Parts: sequence; structure tokens; C-alpha cells
Amino acid sequence: MRAEQTTARRRRAVPWALLGLWVAVMALAGPFASKLADVQQDRIVDYLPASADSTEVAKIQDQLPGGEATELVLVYHRDGGLTAADRKEAGSQVAEVAKAHELTGTPRAVPSDDGTTLMYPVASTEPGQDEEARDALVEDVRDIAHGEAGLSVDVGGSGALDTDTGKVYESLGGPLLYTTAGVVALLLILIYRSPLLWLVPLAVAGVADYLAMGVAYGLHEGFGMSVTGQSSSMMTILVLGAGTDYALLIVSRYREELRRIERPYDAMVAALRGCGPAVIASSGTVAVGLLCLLAADLNSSRGMGPLGAVGVLCALVAMLTLLPAVLVLLGRRVFWPLIPAFGSRPKERRSIFTMMGSSAGRRPLTVLAGGAVLLGALALGALNLPGAMKQEDSFTKTPESVTAMQTLAGAYPEHGSQPISVMTPADSATATLADITGMKGVDSAEKGRTAKGWTEISVIATAAPESAGETATIKELRADLDGSYVGGSSAQQLDLKETNDRDTLVIVPLVLLAVLLILVALLRSLVAPLLLLVAVIAVWGASLGIAGLVFEPLFGFEGTDPGLGLISFVFLVALGVDYGIFLMHRMREESLAGAEPGDAALTALRTTGGVIASAGIVLAATFAVLTNMPLVQLVEMGFVISVGVLLDTFLVRTYLVTSASVALGRKVWWPGKLSRPAQAAGPALEPEPERATAP
Repeated sequence: MRAEQTTARRRRAVPWALLGLWVAVMALAGPFASKLADVQQDRIVDYLPASADSTEVAKIQDQLPGGEATELVLVYHRDGGLTAADRKEAGSQVAEVAKAHELTGTPRAVPSDDGTTLMYPVASTEPGQDEEARDALVEDVRDIAHGEAGLSVDVGGSGALDTDTGKVYESLGGPLLYTTAGVVALLLILIYRSPLLWLVPLAVAGVADYLAMGVAYGLHEGFGMSVTGQSSSMMTILVLGAGTDYALLIVSRYREELRRIERPYDAMVAALRGCGPAVIASSGTVAVGLLCLLAADLNSSRGMGPLGAVGVLCALVAMLTLLPAVLVLLGRRVFWPLIPAFGSRPKERRSIFTMMGSSAGRRPLTVLAGGAVLLGALALGALNLPGAMKQEDSFTKTPESVTAMQTLAGAYPEHGSQPISVMTPADSATATLADITGMKGVDSAEKGRTAKGWTEISVIATAAPESAGETATIKELRADLDGSYVGGSSAQQLDLKETNDRDTLVIVPLVLLAVLLILVALLRSLVAPLLLLVAVIAVWGASLGIAGLVFEPLFGFEGTDPGLGLISFVFLVALGVDYGIFLMHRMREESLAGAEPGDAALTALRTTGGVIASAGIVLAATFAVLTNMPLVQLVEMGFVISVGVLLDTFLVRTYLVTSASVALGRKVWWPGKLSRPAQAAGPALEPEPERATAP
């Protein structure tokens, strides 16, 4: 009797203790979570590779008098041609800018050949590295430079582009969180068909997101981890998407156990024992895959890895502790009106996954071959992806800085409009300037600031910004100027692309190896893990292929984010294997219980197909939220990952992996013990409901 009373007290105490622990954790994390937005950095240098020339230029500029220069271009334009009054007004406004702010050098007017446009490149070291001061400078210049009566005046340049980009990232936090939460809430209501149950996983996911923000801030302060608008957005998406997926699996297994076990506490313990290993393994796979990004040279990719891993692990901890505690305290009534009664059986009905499994079971090789051909054909669309994205093409809506650059591109088709910064040792600056002036592709060059043993030379190319001609000029400067560094806005974009290519060659095999080792340890097999990896690679290729078919023709995107291939690969491999673990883990359970391989595969699909489909829809919807964001790189990322998750959920997991498992039979578990013929065993008995003894 005493033992039973002790057990009863534990049943009551453990959920309350967990709830109290989470209240204490949130009280500690709260002050730090609210500070994450304050340390978010979205300057281009925060996305640059650590070892690139342009990064070195930015570092040296910080040491020069005034620090890093904010470069702007004032663009005056009239369709019918500028008048004398227009030129006078432009000169007056630029003089007012020079009077109000400390500029480097004297602004020089550059008229277009057709007489419609006048540009004034200006630069100021007044803001330095202070983003707020930079934004204030840009806004003040825009207030001074204004047009009327048909004269348009726009302020562009790298400084204005950075300001407009920063505004977009600042606006993402609230709308991204609310939109994602709304989408997840709607889907959970449709999945659970309960007025109360959907609130529980959503609220727990929100708690996990808040905790992740606090941990991310701590990592930034303690280890200098880079935090950008893109990485923090991805962290929120992962917490809500992956966290909800884990909740769906746990709640589904808990509902199943409630029909078999009377007490909610005991049913939850059984549910966690059954699905806990799969949830832990899947989240661990995602976290390890993301942490492979630490090997990236690109600052933004390297920072996204640990930030994403923090999000996934916080979601895991919350769903394995806080979610079970809340569900147990609420009892069976949380499922109202579809309450799983003790001893009851769910209604038998032929689900879509039963039908899909039947077709895969009858003709596994035919289904497998057809799916492989389809994915291969879709992957060919990747050849149609647009080239590398220019900085001014990264907005879905046109800000003033982009309007200015578009005007310049039309009026100065063969003339540079933004400087290339060359940092050269001060003792050889004169000789370096002479070498630069005589180079092909250089329109003008002049010495700027000198300090700390370095001299800054500002170079204007003859070719338009980020064109093939300007790229050739940057490469020639780097090749011919020993001991100097070449940077600036266009050089930064070039370094982004080249470093992404390098990171892809390093990180892709690293991710595949790490995920393979985890799967081998979990599934005790070599064939099953290789099958899952081949499947997710095929999904990634097909997703990029679909993107190639719609990005430019349908969405009108002029370029592709250089990091799209690598980041989408890491996410789709990690998240795709996530669902594979759910399916294969259940298949292994059935095989250990004595089921034949084909029957085990079909039973696993029938029992987990609905949960995996629900999880896939939720995860795809959370990433699809990014397609409504005002930055093209986020739209592209959200599209590719959401399409990949849907392909993985409804084609690869359901048809192809199941078909391959049926076709391979016991070989799918080679060389584990399940690959060997099973000994004859008696018929399996259906488990009876367990009634806990009342204390």
C-alpha cells in the first residue's frame, strides 16, 4: 500500500515540478531573450567570409580616421533632359550635404551622355560602424536631396542599400513570428479537431522560441557568435516547425497509449518510451547537420549553424518535458470532443496511406523506378536557375536605393557608379596609385585616408557595378597589386559567391558523413541509412529544379542567392532524414516484434503516415511563410525548403522509401541481426488494456 501511495504522489508531483522548473527557466531567460534584437547585425560585412579581401578592407577601414566609410550616390534625373536650373539645384543640395556632414573628398558631378542624369558620388566616415548613425546620415541626406516639378532625386550606393536592407530585417521579427504562429495554429486545429488541444503544442513552441532567443544572446555575448536577421529568422522557423513536428509525434503516440493504459501519467511514460528515441535521434540529426555549418568560411552561414541547432534543441527539450507535463495535468479532457477512452479502439478505416502502401507493396520496383525518373527529370530544372543575385535585386519591393541604381544603370551603361576600395601599404601608395591608373578597365583613382600604415585608394571602374567587366577589373587589381586588399560593394558580392562555392565543397560531404554515422548507430544498418541519404539528396535536387522552373519565369527574380544551394541542402538533408527516422524506427519496431520485412514496412507507413504527413504539412507551411517576406533570398529559401519537405513527405517517404524497403526485404537491415532470417515464432498477441491499481 505504501509503495502504491508513493507512486501516486510521484504521478502528481512530477508534472507540477516540471512546470515549476520551466517557470524558473523562463524567468532567467527572459531578460536575455529581449536583448537578442539589439545585437543583431545586418551589415554586408556580417555576411562576408572571414578570409576574404573585402573583409580585410572593412577591418582596415575601421582603423582609419572616422572608421568605415558610408558610400552614397545622389542621382538627379529628368526624362526630357536636365535643365540649367536642375543642375544648379543639384549643386546647391550637394553643397548643403557637404556643409551638414563630414565628407571624404569633394563631391564631383558626373553627367550622363544623354543629358538626363547627374550623379554625385559622396562618402562620409561620420557614422563609422554605428548602424544607427549610418541610417541617420542616409535619412538626412534624403531629406536634403529632393526633387520637384518632374525632377527625380534618389539616394543610392552601398550605404543606402545597407540602410534599406536593415529596415527590412528590423521589420521581420514581429510579422514572421505572428504569421508563422497563425499558420501553425490553423493547421493544428484542422489536424486535432479540438478547441483546446492545438493550444498546448503551440504555446510550448512559443516558450521554446523564447528560450532559444535567450540562449542565442548568451552565445553571442560569451563566444561572439554572429547573429543576423537571416539566421534569427531561420531559428524561429525551426523552433516552431520542428517543435510542432515533435509534438505531433508525441501526442499521436500518447493518444494511442491512452486507449491501452488507464492513467494519463503512465500512458505518457509509455508514449515517451515508444517515440522518445526517434524524436531525440531526429532532433540530434538536425542539430548535428546544422552544426556542420561551423566549418563554413562565410560568417552568415557559420552563425546560422549554431543558432539553428539552439532552436532545434530548445524545441526538443520543451517537447519532451513541458509538453508531457501540461498534457498529463490536463488529462484526457484536453482531447475533447474526440476523447480516447480507456479500452476503446480507434475506428477502422482505409486511409490514403494504407492504399499507397498497398500499391507500393504490389509493384515496388515499378513505383521505385517511376519515382526516380520523376525526381531526376525535375532536377534538370536546376540548370535554368538565374545567375548570382546582385545586391539591388535582393528586394521584392523597390526601395529608393534600388531605384537610384536602376536609374544609373540606364543612364550610365558603361560607367561605374560605386567605388572599389583598395587598401595598400602607405609607403607604396604613390606607386600603387600609378599602377592602378594605368590599368585597363579603370576610369579614375584617387588617394584617400592614411593611418595605421595603410592608405585607401578609391577606384571607379569603366564598367557598370557588378557587371562582368567590373568583376574582371576587380580580379585584375587583386592579381597585380601585391600586398594590397581590394574591397567595396561589388568585391563583397564577388567574395560571397566564391566563398559559398568553397563552403559547399567542404560542408556537403561533412553533413552527409555526420548524418550517416547517426543513422547507422540508430538503425543498426548500413543499407537503410544509405537509402535515406540517397532519397534526401534526390529531394534536394528536385526542389532546386522546380525553383529553376519558376524563379525567373513566374516570380521574376533576376538572380539566385549564392548561399541557396548550401543552406537548402543542409536543411533538407537534416529535416528529410528527420521523417525517415520516424518511419524507419517504427519499421524496426515492427521487425523486432516478428513481422516480415514487407509487412513491417507497410505497417510502419500505415501507422506513422498520417503523423508524418501532418508534420510535413506544418513544417512546409512554416517555411512557406518566408515566401511572403520582402527579401528575395528569404523567399527563395522558403520556397525551396517548403517544396522539398512536401516532396519528401508525400512522394519519397510514402512511396519510394517504402517501395525500396519492400523490394530489399531483410537486406534493408544489413548487416544487423534483422537482416538474418527470423526463427519461427508463435502468433503475436494483441496487447490488452492496462489498468493501474488504485492507490
